[in-house]
Amino acid sequence: MELNNQLKALADKIDRLKDQIETEESTKHAFVLPFINLLGYDTFNPLEVVPEFTADLGLKKGEKVDYAIFQDGQPIIIIECKNWKEKMDPHNSQLFRYFHVSKTRFALLTNGIEYRFYTDLENPNKMDEKPFLEFDITRLKENVIPEIAKFHKSNFDVHKIVDNASSLKYTKEIRKLISREIQTPSFNFVKLFASEVYSGRLTEKVMTEFTGLVEKAFSQTISDRVNDRLNAALNKEAEGQHEVTPEPQEISKVVTTEEEMEGYRIVVAILRRKLDVSRIVHRDTQSYFGILLDDNNRKPLCRLHFNGSTKYLGIFDAKKNEHRHALESLEDIYQYEEQLLETATNYE
Repeated sequence: MELNNQLKALADKIDRLKDQIETEESTKHAFVLPFINLLGYDTFNPLEVVPEFTADLGLKKGEKVDYAIFQDGQPIIIIECKNWKEKMDPHNSQLFRYFHVSKTRFALLTNGIEYRFYTDLENPNKMDEKPFLEFDITRLKENVIPEIAKFHKSNFDVHKIVDNASSLKYTKEIRKLISREIQTPSFNFVKLFASEVYSGRLTEKVMTEFTGLVEKAFSQTISDRVNDRLNAALNKEAEGQHEVTPEPQEISKVVTTEEEMEGYRIVVAILRRKLDVSRIVHRDTQSYFGILLDDNNRKPLCRLHFNGSTKYLGIFDAKKNEHRHALESLEDIYQYEEQLLETATNYE
């Protein structure tokens, strides 16, 4: 829990300061060194955290990597840093050259916001081209925190991390592949499902039709799973509450549609990364479908305007001004994930 809070505090600091950070050196001091420190390493101890670490590479002398973390007199992690505004390209990185001459098994490439951890799963003493652990510290998912904790000074075990690295790396690659196939199903992917359910000849026309069907089926399946988890969470909360007999009410002119509820479930799926599900409440009106924090009208998270021919998602800025965005489909809501999470952060 302590590491979780420290990571969150660093993420908040980055959000606050990054626009004022201009150089690579400033990025190191403001973002990277605090990260090394929260892993339990003393950044003021030159025997533990070595800046400008030098290892001679054949005829190349004096090349340096930004930091090396030492344990028992041996480097355990080498770190190369970039300006937070830069895109990270490991192919031009000194990490590749340093990795095979140092005795470390781990290399870290970071710009203080994105972190990429590498090892040598494919060829001994040669750094893999793809990281086995990758994350954005400002958008950290809960399942990543235990993996970061393995690099803490008190937990560090090179063999355990390497054993787990293979699973992490290939699971990440498979998830990327699944995500890509869901968004844009490939021919072979569509053929896999079409051949199971369609007995006729898979002509070009049939395959074109099944491409849309496979995409739709996966979208609905994901939506159903989100809905099931949401209902399970809401039902669990309701178990502890006493039943109250509702008083007779007048027939309302407000009609809540399935599309509005589906949009609500998507918003909950996004915001649950920042907020407890029980705090995200919907309140329908004749003109819009409102989604509130703590069922408080003063804390609008967003609005769904689904009553007209064109659907809109209304998102609120820090001054609670609403900005509408046209939606071609409900899945388009996922495109505004960052803005929705920022709105939630404004109330925290």
